[in-house]
Amino acid sequence: MNLEMLEKILAEKPAVTKEIPFGPETLVYKVKGKIFAMIAWDEAPLRFNLKCNPQQAVQLREQYPRSVLPGYYMNKKHWNTIVLDGSLPETLILEMIENSYRLVVQSLKKSDRDSLGV
Repeated sequence: MNLEMLEKILAEKPAVTKEIPFGPETLVYKVKGKIFAMIAWDEAPLRFNLKCNPQQAVQLREQYPRSVLPGYYMNKKHWNTIVLDGSLPETLILEMIENSYRLVVQSLKKSDRDSLGV
């Protein structure tokens, strides 16, 4: 997966906005104003942060110690940094993106959740 594919997947989620609040090297994806993904696009290999259930975060880090790391510059209990070095199955990456999005949507006000239809 490359940057263009990753950005397309993130942008296709309902009510997602892309921002650059931390400088041009970090792309931030939000749903209804809350971050669910951040991409450090100028690093090689490509890295991005996703929100994660704390128990699942630990399991993923143990299973993929080189590719799933504690969230860089984030709350390490709730965020993972994903390293796109080719070792993770694409289906797992897509699942982690979906989980991050859903976790953030679940934290929204009911009216905002209802407006998304997810």
